[in-house]
Amino acid sequence: MLEVYQRINEPSNLEPDYRLLLTHDERCRARLKIETTDGVPVGVFLPHGQPLMVGEYLLSDCGQTLRVDGAAEPVVSASCDDPLLFSRACYHLGNRHVKIQIAERVLRITPDSVLEDMLVLLGLQVRKEHAVFIPESGAYHAKGHGHEHE
Repeated sequence: MLEVYQRINEPSNLEPDYRLLLTHDERCRARLKIETTDGVPVGVFLPHGQPLMVGEYLLSDCGQTLRVDGAAEPVVSASCDDPLLFSRACYHLGNRHVKIQIAERVLRITPDSVLEDMLVLLGLQVRKEHAVFIPESGAYHAKGHGHEHE
């Protein structure tokens, strides 16, 4: 089994030895036992608190490189042409601390019948699909944001 204890900060066009196909929940775990897309067992042992990112590279203890890819999973996509309505929907989901992926007038959440009904009542078109789910990380988790103030 490959064991992973470190991230590669700057892969610079690195061709990975292996690929890991992970759902959003799997990418949020610091400890994970999974197989590569080639069927090689992998144990991931990283510090808690920093989710794996789609496209990120990891380094195994034996020098093998692994790229993190997003796995398609059940999601609900909602869209509308009205920017104000779309903003209201994002606000209501955020007010409920829902993980949300936001694109131009399309949002994506994990399936939840109550939230789906709310989006329909607000006037959005809602559809169930399978896609890679990459929710917003939040203002305090944005890449490059430190929590130190001078």
